[in-house]
Amino acid sequence: MGTNLQKQQDPEIRLADLTLPEDLKKLDLVQCRKIAKEIRSLMVRTISHNGGHLASNLGTVELTLALHRVFDSPQDKLIWDVGHQCYTHKIVTGRLAQFRTIRKEDGISGFPKPSESPHDVCISGHSSTSISTACGIAEAMRLKGDPHHAIAILGDGALTGGLSYEGLNNGGKEKLSNLIVILNDNDMSISANVGAVSNYLRSIREKEDYVRKKQELERSLRATPGIGVPTIKVLKKTKDSVKRIMMKQATMFEQMGFVYLGPVDGHNMAELEEVLRTAKRYHAPVLVHVKTVKGKGYLPAEKNPSQFHGVSQFDIITGNPEVSGENSYSGEFGKALTFLAHQDPRICAITAAMEYGTGLQYFEEAFPDRFYDVGIAEQHAVTFSAGLAASGMVPVFAVYSTFLQRAYDQLIHDVAIGGLHVVLGIDRAGIVGEDGETHQGMFDVPMLTSVPGTVIYSPACYEELQLCLRRAVEDDTGLTAVRYPRGNDSRMTFPRDNLNTDYTYTEVPGADVLLISYGRVYQSLWAAHNTCAKSGYQTSLLKLTRIFPVDEELVEKALNYKTVIFFEESSGYGGISTIFGSLLSQYGFGGRYVRVSADNFLKHASVDALLEKAELSEHAVCRYVYAYGTKS
Repeated sequence: MGTNLQKQQDPEIRLADLTLPEDLKKLDLVQCRKIAKEIRSLMVRTISHNGGHLASNLGTVELTLALHRVFDSPQDKLIWDVGHQCYTHKIVTGRLAQFRTIRKEDGISGFPKPSESPHDVCISGHSSTSISTACGIAEAMRLKGDPHHAIAILGDGALTGGLSYEGLNNGGKEKLSNLIVILNDNDMSISANVGAVSNYLRSIREKEDYVRKKQELERSLRATPGIGVPTIKVLKKTKDSVKRIMMKQATMFEQMGFVYLGPVDGHNMAELEEVLRTAKRYHAPVLVHVKTVKGKGYLPAEKNPSQFHGVSQFDIITGNPEVSGENSYSGEFGKALTFLAHQDPRICAITAAMEYGTGLQYFEEAFPDRFYDVGIAEQHAVTFSAGLAASGMVPVFAVYSTFLQRAYDQLIHDVAIGGLHVVLGIDRAGIVGEDGETHQGMFDVPMLTSVPGTVIYSPACYEELQLCLRRAVEDDTGLTAVRYPRGNDSRMTFPRDNLNTDYTYTEVPGADVLLISYGRVYQSLWAAHNTCAKSGYQTSLLKLTRIFPVDEELVEKALNYKTVIFFEESSGYGGISTIFGSLLSQYGFGGRYVRVSADNFLKHASVDALLEKAELSEHAVCRYVYAYGTKS
């Protein structure tokens, strides 16, 4: 609508009436509050149908509006950390009409994505990366003579990640004059924040009376004719010494070379815009400390921000999720580990800010003295586990597959080389669906197979999960991983009468095709095996449970078939299907070997849709059998 916007005459302005983001700068604060309310309503309605990250986005509405009113995106670069808090940013940068498609196949992503919009600087699906990215962008701007700013927006949970401090150290040391860091402090990551960083931020928040008094004094002086402005200039020159007297310490951020501003109310647009404009004027590295409420504006999310961090569909009125999280691989893992811990006092549980996401709330309730939430610090979690193991404990680190990638160095140097017995509970292994490329758990298998001495289990149902976890804990075999998918096992209809932790071989006389898989994809093989048999195509089945190291006895069994097809819900390069094929070749296999795996980054869509795209569904398996099998 552009020039037709009339601020005072049109107080009922709505998002659909605006040309975004340009018109945001033309609104008054009353209109901004109305727009914020409309955005929150839109988010709740949309995420109740699509699922997504709700609580964090509800908490950053005013902050996002203020950023777009004070800065000029995309010339000024907004780098979101973690990117799942970017929903308001997407709404106000030309994607309002598309927002109903968020996280849906062929719709917009739930994370920043440069291919969608020039306002999205980079893909940011993992935590603690924004300051380092902003440092690089700020320096590139300096080299090019670009006067704009690089603004990193990160949560206090992300500040527990070591990479954040590497970025702060570099940004302050280099005195990057166009670098601004926005610390969105809601006292939460996914689980409640823990540790010294959380306590430190809390101590700063408790001293906010200093900031309020300073602002009141400055306003009073500006209203005093003659002496007010000169007095303000004198006070600004002595700001640092006054602050240290009143706060009794310099902030950690100032000691690292940053100008510290805050804390300020992250839901007060006037305060936010004032502090952001002040940050622009400094021409020095600035950290702005903003206090927000996670879940702001939707009572169920405010009361239970962890539950509403990442949600599936839910009922708006009650806030109740459509599907209970207790019936999940994560929940079963947590319960099974708690059961084992009753029998073995050496078992400890470690999480990196994912207590509820990994099902460890059961363990924490039963054994608080053996439960450790280290914050968003996967590298530390692995090395901490190594220390526990070196002292005779049995540490079990429960972690999402995609986040384990950050601790590859520690797995090798701190665990595997020393032969320490550390157990990994790898949650969200394989396809996770709507969270997209950054969260699909496709690389833990090829990563771990490259680490000598590692043992990997991939159960296909709850019963196998319990068996594998017990064996992983009890067998002192060095680095051991139990990987399992997101969701539940309700679709697993294959027979469960002979389950074990090694393999299940179903030999069909006369079959010339052997189908191999592991984990939940075995269900596709079992269903296709029965479907194809009705059409006269006989297949034998091999379900791996301990998937690595590969049992060479199974390779010998495969030599008896004309065609061997391995279906793998993982990147195949370095995966089990590649290793199995290499062993077949070494054994002189003269038949046809077909490897089906997910070798590309998978975009956001439902799990079922992605399994079909990766040719890991029942229908895809049938197509391979019909193409390579022989009808009897």
